[in-house]
Amino acid sequence: MSEPVISSTKKVLIVGLGISGQAAFDALIPERVVPAVYDAKDIAKTNPTFYARVKAAGAKAYLGGTAVPDIAWDIVIPSPGVPLDLPFLRAAKARGAKFIGELELSYMFGRGKYAAITGTNGKTTTTTLVYEIFKDAGLDAVVAGNIGNAVVTEALGATDDTWLVTEVSSFQLETTQTFRPRISTFLNLTPDHLDRHGTVEAYGEAKARIFANQSQGDYFVYNADDAAVSALAEKSHAKNVPFSRTRALSFGLHAAEGRIVSVDDNGIQTDIIAASEIRIPGAHNLENALAAAAVAICAGIGTDGIADTLRRFPGVAHRLEHVCTVNGVRFVNDSKGTNPDAAIKALEAVGKDIILIAGGYDKGADFAAYAAAAKGRVKYLLVLGATAPKVRAAAESAGLERIGTASDMADAVRQAYAAAEPGDTILLSPACASWDMYKNFEERGDDFRQFAKALKEAGQ
Repeated sequence: MSEPVISSTKKVLIVGLGISGQAAFDALIPERVVPAVYDAKDIAKTNPTFYARVKAAGAKAYLGGTAVPDIAWDIVIPSPGVPLDLPFLRAAKARGAKFIGELELSYMFGRGKYAAITGTNGKTTTTTLVYEIFKDAGLDAVVAGNIGNAVVTEALGATDDTWLVTEVSSFQLETTQTFRPRISTFLNLTPDHLDRHGTVEAYGEAKARIFANQSQGDYFVYNADDAAVSALAEKSHAKNVPFSRTRALSFGLHAAEGRIVSVDDNGIQTDIIAASEIRIPGAHNLENALAAAAVAICAGIGTDGIADTLRRFPGVAHRLEHVCTVNGVRFVNDSKGTNPDAAIKALEAVGKDIILIAGGYDKGADFAAYAAAAKGRVKYLLVLGATAPKVRAAAESAGLERIGTASDMADAVRQAYAAAEPGDTILLSPACASWDMYKNFEERGDDFRQFAKALKEAGQ
């Protein structure tokens, strides 16, 4: 009998002690595995409660710049945001260390059935919607991954009947080895995280690991309108279930004459809901609804229940979220628009008369298409953050004339409101990550909300 991948005899190192890294540590201790931990921050000062657990377990801690010893680590568990090209990680890999992430750890030690969702855009909305459909149908379901709790936390508390509705990123998937969801979903693929993956092809291959271990009896739901995703789907060994917003399909789900329609293996069509009844706005959200409905059907949920949830689902925070209206000026928080393609969809959903706040951390994106989409829709553009010069240059090349620069979010909201007229929409859809100014997009969106609501409360 072979020794387990992770055991008390193995030298295990957890790298990065955010939510994922802490959950991985807490999952290993009951398995009699005491991993060493590393974080560039001094966790003893920033998170003394967790550090107390590290000390109590007798784990070695390399914190706040302390170097990791160059020894033969058996297992390295990097948190999703940790670059895998750090020198000590490269050295560990060269010595033969096996790299697994928290998602793989969840699958190894936990229980439950996975409905896993990936894609460049729409993951959070689709994942949340799938969870709501499952919950409304009376299934034992939890939401995890990039939203909700860490996957391993939920997996360890699951039963064999629990559905783990899990949003997964390319960072999480690239360190999977055996992870096998019952239902996997690939929404779309556009350039993103090129600072990490280098090319769109490498980025797509990392995401394609979501179905790499699936086989007959599993389901792979994918966007038939996305050529890159469709090409990757040809490698799937699961039952492929396509969805399309633009054309009728002989099998799968599609939008036809303003309605969502399901077509089964025998070609029998079932009308689910009118697209106009779906509460979340925009063509991209119609795609998200199609994907979520397909996942639910694969899980055995009836179409009447799916339709009921679609009618009620209000969307998620920070994604085309209406904040307030001040003297006829709408404030819309789309802080979740962290790449150009997501932000383009927000521009298309709002339509016109937009005062746009854009910019942030530079992930190596090209802003030309984003700027082109803004032309004719955006009356005034305010740029901020590390990418402000790149976004401005793209906007100028696209012919936008009214462009300002903001020093921070408070300044951006102030300038935007001063430039707005009744009927305009002030839209935060940055097309960039938030890490230059904020911990995450939620914190950025909360800031935008705060300053918008302050205007309303001031009666301006």
